[in-house]
Amino acid sequence: MTALITHADGLAHVTPDGHPERVARLEHVLHALEPLGLSRVTAPLATEDDLLRCHPQDYIDRIRDKLPSRGSVPLDADTWLSPGSWNAALRAVGGAIRAVDMVLGGEAPNAFCATRPPGHHAETTTSMGFCIFGTAAIAAKHALDHHKLNRVAVVDFDVHHGNGTQDLLWNEGRALFVSSHQSPLWPGTGSRTETGAHDNVMNLPLAPGSDGEAMRRVYEAEVFPALRAFAPELVILSAGFDAHVDDPLANLEWETEDYAWLTGELCAIAAETCGGRVVSTLEGGYDLTALAAAAKAHVEQLVEAGS
Repeated sequence: MTALITHADGLAHVTPDGHPERVARLEHVLHALEPLGLSRVTAPLATEDDLLRCHPQDYIDRIRDKLPSRGSVPLDADTWLSPGSWNAALRAVGGAIRAVDMVLGGEAPNAFCATRPPGHHAETTTSMGFCIFGTAAIAAKHALDHHKLNRVAVVDFDVHHGNGTQDLLWNEGRALFVSSHQSPLWPGTGSRTETGAHDNVMNLPLAPGSDGEAMRRVYEAEVFPALRAFAPELVILSAGFDAHVDDPLANLEWETEDYAWLTGELCAIAAETCGGRVVSTLEGGYDLTALAAAAKAHVEQLVEAGS
């Protein structure tokens, strides 16, 4: 059975009123997943050694030192800290690491991490875009270094470019990072010319207004062949649901069924290359109804693939 990894600390990362990355996101996702009957696995706290796989000590210390005793404070215009943010961020990273351990250890066929804050915009020494630590990249490095894998693929289908994951894995020849995203759109990175130090980065910019059919063509023509050629031993998904037509922060026009199709296809490739070992971690998605529906469709495909 698919593992659902989460923790109530994710609800303690409080952003200012009106902020799109809000507590209600996680509440809606967890409520949507309840009918699936998944057993919840406690997301542990990541250790400093876990964070140090991708972030230097001075950056970790700087984040910790900025934690407020009450209220919320900005790290930048978009990224905020509240008293509960430190543990929430550590649970997000720790949950992804626990998911990797469970899937590689045979405890679960695949896993979904319902945690927040998201992580794919956090660069080596810079928090941004609602993100504090590079969750997916740290999970990939854990799989490579701790579990001694040779090849890990990270596929990011959030509507925004995963600039943080790209930065953290740029020099990692054992990882293939794939990002599909709207362009032009914040953060303004993710051109096709950004290919990594080892030709290990694939960026797929999608024009505003692109729908699910356009996404399917790009994935079938480019992503799926690249994944099969790379033959990953683990697939990590940065599962952002803000390419949905109803999302307020971007202009792609994917429908809920597009997320189901994409997840199913990625799981099928994982079945071919690595025994179906997939770890998915929640990134964006800011229309609460669309987020809940797309996340449920995504996890339903994980459950089907793992059964």
